[in-house]
Amino acid sequence: MRHIDTLIHAGWVIPVEPENTVLEHHAIAIDDGKIVAVLPSAAAVSQYRATVTHRLATHVLIPGLINTHTHAAMTLLRGFADDLPLEAWLQQRIWPAEHAFVSPDFVADGTKLAIAEMLRSGVTCFNDMYFFPDVAGEVVAQAGIRATVGLIVIDFPTVWAKNADEYLQKAAAVHQQLQAHPLVRTALAPHAPYTVSDEPLRAVAALAEQLDIPIHIHVHETKTEVENSITQYGKRPLARLQELGLLSPRLLAVHMTQLELEEIDMIAKAGVHVLHCPESNLKLASGFCPVSKLLAAGVNVALGTDGTASNDDLDMLGEMRTAALLAKGLSQDASVLPAMQALKMATLNGAKALGIDNITGSLVAGKSADITAIDMHDIETQPIYKPLSHIVYAVGRDKVSDVWVAGRHLLKSRTLTSLDIHDISAKTHLWRDKIASLLPKE
Repeated sequence: MRHIDTLIHAGWVIPVEPENTVLEHHAIAIDDGKIVAVLPSAAAVSQYRATVTHRLATHVLIPGLINTHTHAAMTLLRGFADDLPLEAWLQQRIWPAEHAFVSPDFVADGTKLAIAEMLRSGVTCFNDMYFFPDVAGEVVAQAGIRATVGLIVIDFPTVWAKNADEYLQKAAAVHQQLQAHPLVRTALAPHAPYTVSDEPLRAVAALAEQLDIPIHIHVHETKTEVENSITQYGKRPLARLQELGLLSPRLLAVHMTQLELEEIDMIAKAGVHVLHCPESNLKLASGFCPVSKLLAAGVNVALGTDGTASNDDLDMLGEMRTAALLAKGLSQDASVLPAMQALKMATLNGAKALGIDNITGSLVAGKSADITAIDMHDIETQPIYKPLSHIVYAVGRDKVSDVWVAGRHLLKSRTLTSLDIHDISAKTHLWRDKIASLLPKE
């Protein structure tokens, strides 16, 4: 009998690989932060002796959810700029607030708040884009969650850097600082084609190649963005990015609501990943990402929430449900984006986009023990015919009971183990009192 660190028995295990697999009365054996085996509970008892054993008879175990597009620190701006289109949202509310308040402390406190929310929502990995990525990386490391930290690049001066050269210099320095951490990775994060000019974008492409990291960028988010690009550059943003050498498997293209058929073919051939944020796009009235057409073309589509300033939550379970329902409604085909595809977009597809699908994204032997447990006991999820469908269509994030990242138990019976929720709450209230001064008088 082999001795291991942890054995988790569950009513069901949905490993994502192979697809459409639901394993009843199974267990996951974990040692040294990795999955040793996924096997029937009876066999697990006879083969393994664990230091810690969890018996979750009413739970489903799924791979930890991967939120592929966030602005974590902006969680401090939740509800600050509602019911506005993107341009007004940015120029009239968000940028003035950021100019007034963004600092290392803002980023540290906002990122802690975001991580607390994500862990309690079953998220084990997120892909961020914001200022002071060095600070965000430190918070991620302390919390024990997995993340790709965006190395922001933008044309205009901010509290983080004064010009493109300084953004790129700091990007290389932060990458060097974080590259040895087992849970923290980096990606170059030029904000958008309309905020980053040609030379910095060329430099981003070259530096990404040199450092062997992804490029994370908002692109084709709104009709106005595309029209302005045609006016300024004589071409649509994707065509411009192609000319500048950015269309490749490194590119993580966020939103992509304005796509023509030839552009879908172009990004499919280039291996571009699309990060779909349906709820943010709906709230800002940005448009609709043609997910079913992208998937049919072979494009890897993953899911993200965007920041809470435009979503207003970091709930990936809710994002899965919205993505599935929206795809069905737009295509007028109920078979489009079934539950398995939605779960895959929130797990394995996200891992593929971030280049970590050999580490996480599915529950198979050899991968990291990044696991989310969802309690199906309550009346809201009864009766249970198909647990996989319930995960997408019936479950709320309040049913997430436990979360492990690399085998570490970060959420235990709804209680955070690596973060002080009372300290986070107190600091959030202090920030609220400061930021509220910028709200327009009603």
